[in-house]
Amino acid sequence: MINLARRFVKIVDTINYRIGRVVMYGIFVMVGVLLWSSISKTFFLPSLWTLEVAQFCMVAYYILGGPYSIQMGSNVRMDLFYGEWSDRRKAQIDCITVFFLITYLGIMLYGAWDSTAYSLQYNERSPTAWRPYLWPIKVTMCIGIFLMLLQAISELIKDIFKIKGVAL
Repeated sequence: MINLARRFVKIVDTINYRIGRVVMYGIFVMVGVLLWSSISKTFFLPSLWTLEVAQFCMVAYYILGGPYSIQMGSNVRMDLFYGEWSDRRKAQIDCITVFFLITYLGIMLYGAWDSTAYSLQYNERSPTAWRPYLWPIKVTMCIGIFLMLLQAISELIKDIFKIKGVAL
């Protein structure tokens, strides 16, 4: 059972690390789109697509970067007491709080799945002048939330190992 947990943690951490390292450069894509938006509004005709593409890039950047952020421990914490605790105590508290995160992500995944199914079934489009299909970003959201859920479970396993004194 321990070896299975170790393999799960290794696979999930590897996938999320690699995706996170690629997605972090997505900020440059978004900046490029917004730069083009500014240039086109100043010198040419304004582009209809730039604002929505920038929003879609930001959603992908945020959602797909979330698991990497959790893995690296760069998510926001209330450090008033947490910073002074031992690693074992931090792991104990994290084991409790991760259940809230897992519950939240489970509910979000359920909602995202339903929304994506609706979007695919009815070819949902944005109500703007450009009218892009919404299913690609909704599929991206489902993937990102699922990866975040897997990463939360991976962190729970790591914390349990830390509490028990088992090397990962």
